[in-house]
Amino acid sequence: MPAIKQDDLIASVADALQFISYYHPKDFVDAMHSAYLLEESRAAKDAMAQILINSRMCAEGRRPICQDTGIVTIFVRVGMDVTWDAEMTLTDMINEGVRRAYLNPDNILRASILSDPLGARKNTGDNTPAVIHYDIVEGDTVDIEVAAKGGGSENKSKMAMLNPSDSLVDWVLKTVPTMGAGWCPPGMLGIGVGGTAEKSAVLAKEVLMEPVDIQELIKRGPNSRLEELRIELFEKVNQLGIGAQGLGGLTTVLDVKIKDFPTHAASLPVTMIPNCAATRHAHFVLDGTGPSLQTTPSLSDWPEISWDVGPSARRVNLDTLNKSDMLEWQPGETVLLSGKLLTGRDAAHKRIHSLLESGEGLPEGVDFTNRFIYYVGPVDAVRDEAVGPAGPTTATRMDKFTDMMLEQTGLIGMVGKAERGPATIKSIEKHKAVYLMAVGGAAYLVSKAITNSRVVAFPELGMEAIHEFEVKDMPVTVAVDTKGESVHTTGPNKWKSLIAQKIEIA
Repeated sequence: MPAIKQDDLIASVADALQFISYYHPKDFVDAMHSAYLLEESRAAKDAMAQILINSRMCAEGRRPICQDTGIVTIFVRVGMDVTWDAEMTLTDMINEGVRRAYLNPDNILRASILSDPLGARKNTGDNTPAVIHYDIVEGDTVDIEVAAKGGGSENKSKMAMLNPSDSLVDWVLKTVPTMGAGWCPPGMLGIGVGGTAEKSAVLAKEVLMEPVDIQELIKRGPNSRLEELRIELFEKVNQLGIGAQGLGGLTTVLDVKIKDFPTHAASLPVTMIPNCAATRHAHFVLDGTGPSLQTTPSLSDWPEISWDVGPSARRVNLDTLNKSDMLEWQPGETVLLSGKLLTGRDAAHKRIHSLLESGEGLPEGVDFTNRFIYYVGPVDAVRDEAVGPAGPTTATRMDKFTDMMLEQTGLIGMVGKAERGPATIKSIEKHKAVYLMAVGGAAYLVSKAITNSRVVAFPELGMEAIHEFEVKDMPVTVAVDTKGESVHTTGPNKWKSLIAQKIEIA
């Protein structure tokens, strides 16, 4: 067998990562479209429409599906008979492929990886290193699965050391509602069972590489206990009514995957990892005959979806808005934002907190009085873009700073994704502010509403710097109104009850 060349492996990794940044897997698109057609919740259906439109736009424009272009996770199965024509180690070759993919000038991908996680948290600048899992197997090929995992969904991973007599189904149904909407449902749940604690986590991540096939499984019927559990969990998780983006609806998961491994008699380790609406993974095999590159799909694989906010959408001028204007905004209402807003996420909020606490005050050019903040870390622009894909990050992470921001800076509104905590909702009500939700998984679509962008503070933070965006008709939903009503509470409660009624009638 020919030796596997260093350049071929590097090129194959780089190609796969570029490919998955803008092409959803077809099975995922088909599953999302089927769920969209069946959805009865208007809010959830609108969210899925935006996700599908965004997916097609990214396929056409070859730009990232999500502004969070992920932490690279790779499973490598190396045949024992493989020979190499290489000077670098396999790990170094893979990381060089990651580096080239993320620095590609035609489609820059956001560098999100920070070294020294407990200290300086300095961005490595090229999204390396990847998280790599190796397995030595029979054969003379190198089999590689590549994924780019968003932080919002990864943060919702759950692990438990259950008792052997405990019910997996009960644990999942108890745990999924605690995950909130920061993982951008509808997506997939990967569940690893057995081995040791760390083995269950690897199993959960590995099984998410498999295609969406739950409907085919339901049609043919289960052939094993694990397949029975997949169907049971798929049906029961969707009966929770959480819905797309946590707004309430019929579909919370598109599939449930389970993989197990022998374990100790005293143990039942379980890990559940969600995959978000930006599901990204690819597979290739190297056999020494050259690089293994991905096959470009046909645009006919994507459905033609149209989405119109309708005449009832409220148009808002951010440059003249004040608190009294927001008192009549209703939970679940669609709002189109135009004008200027500032951005900021974890690192920027931490800096602001330190500056205010020290008495130094906000940096020059940063004034939140009667303004909105957008929780986002955008992708760098290419060509004629004002900004690259710029979807929302999980707002819940900013909860610890929200009362400070509303109390001390003059801020009146926030834009992000997912729910806010009880204390934050009380603060929003107290200050007569609002929280608006943009759709996670529609980053490229959202970016088209941004007409201008400039960095105004903390440029050294890279994608976490404070930007000023100028937007035109940016679509958002009122998620928490000035009275403290949250659609992430009312929506799922309503749809859980409606689904239960449907089951009872059936």
